[in-house]
Amino acid sequence: MYRPAFAASLLSSALLLALPATAQQSPVGQNGDQPAAIEPGDVVVTATRRTERLADVPIAITAISGETLAATGAVDLRGIGQVAPSLLVSGATSEANFTARIRGIGTVGENPGLESSVGLFVDGVYRARSGVGLTELGEVDRVEVLRGPQGTLFGRNSTAGTISIVTRAPELGRADAHGSVSYGNYDYMRVDGAVNLPVGQTAALRVDGVWQQRDGFIRQLTPGEPDIQDRDRWLTRSQLAWAPSDALSLRIIGDYAERHENCCNGTLLGPVRNLTRTDPAGGSVAVGPNTLLPLLQALGANYQLPPEGERFGFTTSTSAGVPYRSDVRDWGVSGEVNWRFRAATLTSITAWRDYKNRMGQDNDFNRLDLLDRQDLDRRFRNFSQEVRLAGRAFDDRLDWLVGGYYGNEKLRVDDDQRYGQDYTRLANCIIATSFAASGAGQVSLASPTCSTAPASVFAGYDAVARQLGAAPLVGTGANDGNFTQVSRNWALFTHNTLAIVPDRVFATVGVRYTDEHKRVRADYRATNTLCPALLNSSLQSLAGLACVVNGAGIDIPQGTPGSTFDDGQWTGTAVLGFKPVERVLLYASASRGYKAGGFNLDFSGLDRPCFAGAGTPAQAAACATLLARPANTPGNGRAEVADLAYASEKVTAYELGAKWNGRGIDVNVAAFHQVFSGYQLNTYNGTSFEVANIQSCRDSLNRADTDASATTGACAPDRLRPGVLSTGVELESMIRPARDVAVNLGLTYAHTRYRRDLVGTGGRPLSPVLFQLPDQNLSNAPELVTTAGIGWTPAIGTRGLSGLVYFDVRAQSDTNTGSDLDLEKVQDAFAVVNGRLGLYGADKSWGVELWAQNLLDQRYFQLASDIPAQGSGTFRAVQAAASSGFSGTANQLFIAFPGEPRTYGVTLRGRF
Repeated sequence: MYRPAFAASLLSSALLLALPATAQQSPVGQNGDQPAAIEPGDVVVTATRRTERLADVPIAITAISGETLAATGAVDLRGIGQVAPSLLVSGATSEANFTARIRGIGTVGENPGLESSVGLFVDGVYRARSGVGLTELGEVDRVEVLRGPQGTLFGRNSTAGTISIVTRAPELGRADAHGSVSYGNYDYMRVDGAVNLPVGQTAALRVDGVWQQRDGFIRQLTPGEPDIQDRDRWLTRSQLAWAPSDALSLRIIGDYAERHENCCNGTLLGPVRNLTRTDPAGGSVAVGPNTLLPLLQALGANYQLPPEGERFGFTTSTSAGVPYRSDVRDWGVSGEVNWRFRAATLTSITAWRDYKNRMGQDNDFNRLDLLDRQDLDRRFRNFSQEVRLAGRAFDDRLDWLVGGYYGNEKLRVDDDQRYGQDYTRLANCIIATSFAASGAGQVSLASPTCSTAPASVFAGYDAVARQLGAAPLVGTGANDGNFTQVSRNWALFTHNTLAIVPDRVFATVGVRYTDEHKRVRADYRATNTLCPALLNSSLQSLAGLACVVNGAGIDIPQGTPGSTFDDGQWTGTAVLGFKPVERVLLYASASRGYKAGGFNLDFSGLDRPCFAGAGTPAQAAACATLLARPANTPGNGRAEVADLAYASEKVTAYELGAKWNGRGIDVNVAAFHQVFSGYQLNTYNGTSFEVANIQSCRDSLNRADTDASATTGACAPDRLRPGVLSTGVELESMIRPARDVAVNLGLTYAHTRYRRDLVGTGGRPLSPVLFQLPDQNLSNAPELVTTAGIGWTPAIGTRGLSGLVYFDVRAQSDTNTGSDLDLEKVQDAFAVVNGRLGLYGADKSWGVELWAQNLLDQRYFQLASDIPAQGSGTFRAVQAAASSGFSGTANQLFIAFPGEPRTYGVTLRGRF
């Protein structure tokens, strides 16, 4: 639990959020008139597609200036969360899969078929997924984090919120060049710079460049293999701005970025233990030494145990020749035109993006060669066109906006996960261990079958493969199996504000219609023939270990029935605002948001087929029951494209807010209640990812959603209700207590939880993997987050020198980091402190800075997961009564993906 005294001590001892998010000059190509009566320290935003003071916008927004981002050391999307309490960015196996969450709501990024609940826009252009934003950002003008569903202001809709990043635009009539060089621990090196050149009086060019390298902070003990979680990336961005008149402006942006990194690895998470149910009625659990780890170590896994008193370490030993490579190429071109004529302004944003990620991974996370990926590829190609027309009418009492959006995305995913050279040996040993427990022989590492039992009891997986006419497991698996998905969406939207009583009472109404179309095709290309052979034999009990890499999938040719998704939805927002005095804004809002459904792009999501008459009489009877279900029905014992489909996610949100723009202090408060229907959950089940729409049943399921059965606990479609609720309050304050001093404070309390009586997509029974979800908080959704900071920029002496003293802190409560909510995956409350000290010459012509991130070297993990094919069970399953159907023992091994340790260094800056 979160300790209030801990949070209070952090806030009171540090004073601690950011340098002032000051009013920014409207860059060339940005729409909107300057608001009236801007005062020093006012925050200016363009979230409503108009340039307004933050204090006048009836939306919950966190506005972060480029200066604040530079001071806290944020160079990509991850760093923004340090100064935005309602935002959390985290991830695991690859930075391409990182997820952004707002108010505890986000989409787990490991499956590229799922779009993000949090929309990401860079210079008005929608980015395909949150992880795409982890490329370098270059120099940023500001970031705006809009909380709650969006759709009537931005081209692409979102259910949880939107992150809008605005990079520094070219400046007319000014020649400028500046840059910096940084060096830090882990041999960190970063060089960045920008050149701005005027082209006559009406145009300007700007070129930005960034290069960064750093050694990995997870030490690799396998000879010849590099340390993990390193950095090797660069970005270049070129811009042309042209403003031939006050009525017309054009901004063209072209950018290209690459990453060639060894990321991301998890390390063994403690406690490493066995669990045993001691009372059939449940509630009592005995803890003992883990029995699987000694076997793995004897086979050569070389797991590195966590240091004494810690849950994880920063050392690992993985398979030779299987790096955690992450190669990214990301480029795009966009053009924004703003044309002001009479009482309206026309804005057009046209963009093309091409993002490709190639990923390798040692999937077993130890030195044994069990499971590996050499080449998991993902490529997004996106075209988007947004058009908006905005203006004023009725003596400026009506502020209106209408717009349209078109997006086209082509996504290709291919995978090559395979069984390694040591997999069969481990599988034999796991079976031998179970036989030994029943008195059939002893475990013997010297035996090819890992057992002293005769071959008539168990001859080993290779012998079974020969017996069934199938290929041995080693080297088989996914052989460049791939999905291709094409999606097209268009939308019409309007957002209008009417001053009912000028300068006092106003109402806003926004409406959007979205039309979605997706189609998918797939080439299976698997070589694991032992899995289907076992499923169609009397040896089905051996299929679990042989089907870890799915060997029972299907091709999905173009035009296959069920391979298209079509949906159309109306969404919108309504806001009533009241300004009792000039400096106070009160508002209430209701909104409806939407995120499209689609397809789970993972062959493991297909139903595992069963074969009539195969297996034991009980297995054959269970199979007959499944096969009796209609075709194209998930759970019917047949692999069909319907198994991969999931429905759209919808949200209804209510918000009450107040904003006070005082002299030297701003305070923004928002209370919210959000109800999510069809929440799209992507969960790792120990071998693959499952996708489900989480709903709740209006009728009691008598706890059938918490048992081990995949067939009990269904709900009639007409009895479904939303399954996820998010309720809370947010507070942000910006204080300017003295000249050159700015103090910001932020607090978010968000109770984001699942309801009881949960079911899956369409009212189907909840997967047993998700039995811990009912009445629990969502994963990576801390109830309490506090941020605080101080920035002091004093003048020094009389020769134009100036200084910088900056510190910030983010503290959050306990968080379960696993989407299945295993208790073993809880990260305790922790805080991260960043700091920067600087000295600058006159007009900041030069500067030197000392900086540190995670200054106190806080040890924490971002996410925890089951290690594939290495154990089973979890504490709550063992704690449950035997009648639940869960095994009474557990020996599952877990990994943690660590957050970055303390980093520090020096930066030299120059301007010419």
